[in-house]
Amino acid sequence: MVALMVRWPSWAGYAAAGWSLLYGLLGWYWTAGGRGFPFGPVHEDRASGSILEGSPAEIVAPVMAVLGLLGAVAALAMARGRGSGRAATALIAAGWISAAALTLLIPDYTMIALVAFAPLLLVFTFTGVPGEQEGIGDILYWHRVNLIIIFVGGLLWAATTVAYQRRVRGGCGNCGRRHGAVGAGPTRAALLRWGRIAVVVAVLAPLPYEITRVAWFLGHPLGISPDFLRLMQDTPGMLGIGLGCAVASAAGGVLTHGLVSRWGEVYPRWIWFKRGRPVPPALAIIPASIVAVCIIPAGLMMLWTPETRTSWALWLPSVFWLAWGAGLGAATYLYHLRRRGRCRHCGQGGAPATPQDQLVRAS
Repeated sequence: MVALMVRWPSWAGYAAAGWSLLYGLLGWYWTAGGRGFPFGPVHEDRASGSILEGSPAEIVAPVMAVLGLLGAVAALAMARGRGSGRAATALIAAGWISAAALTLLIPDYTMIALVAFAPLLLVFTFTGVPGEQEGIGDILYWHRVNLIIIFVGGLLWAATTVAYQRRVRGGCGNCGRRHGAVGAGPTRAALLRWGRIAVVVAVLAPLPYEITRVAWFLGHPLGISPDFLRLMQDTPGMLGIGLGCAVASAAGGVLTHGLVSRWGEVYPRWIWFKRGRPVPPALAIIPASIVAVCIIPAGLMMLWTPETRTSWALWLPSVFWLAWGAGLGAATYLYHLRRRGRCRHCGQGGAPATPQDQLVRAS
């Protein structure tokens, strides 16, 4: 599995082509009147918050079919390294548009909820879902599962476009470095300074959400009507879930500081069995990247969901999640650039400076 992930530039394009082909064929099936169109009108208990929710199949399904089949051709061309000049530019633009639409625009809050509640969902699979739900299917119903599938397709398209863009520019598919490139790029001290700015944004952006949810749990109707607060109080577990999300967000803010702190690069002394050893970059990069990508569609959803506009506290704090995702994503990328060493595939780059050296230079 590790070897497969390391070779992602060689297979991502074929995976994206296969995904696009299958989804395009589903589009033709729904165009012909097949059942299960995932954006059609449905009872509100089974609806999603996607921008396409409630759209007519006779209009959207044919578009999905055509784009899916065209996408399969484009992804296959990118996987094989075809195209140059304007053709390559067009493929890169199409790739990024596809990745952004599938990963950020069409999904809703499903992905961040899946990340936040994954342990509980795993338990519910075996114990059953508490409350009025009859099973895990009442949580992961088709309209939501479809958004997960679309999100995965967007990630495949992003990986495909990154690999192709690097190849077109003559860079390494894994690290992006180019042989003979002029200039060494930003210094590690500069990367650390920019990273600190990004971390500040990522930590401050979710504060309105955290403050309002804690206030509601304590019985203060901050930004909402007293009647709505009583409604939430009468709904078992609703305020508790909000408090749990706020606490998790605050804890994530603490962990985000690790992207620009020494303990994010060297295990601190209180982790006695690891203290003094370097923290593997992937241990920070993978979870931070997942949260950054998943939080943005949840924020975008609030921009076109009029049902939440009754009170500012129901939608405005979540809109700030856009800044949260952008800040966390930028901080994570800068952390990656600061800590990456020599590429095992192309041999370019040198060993990164020690965390102590990096922090001294930036101070």
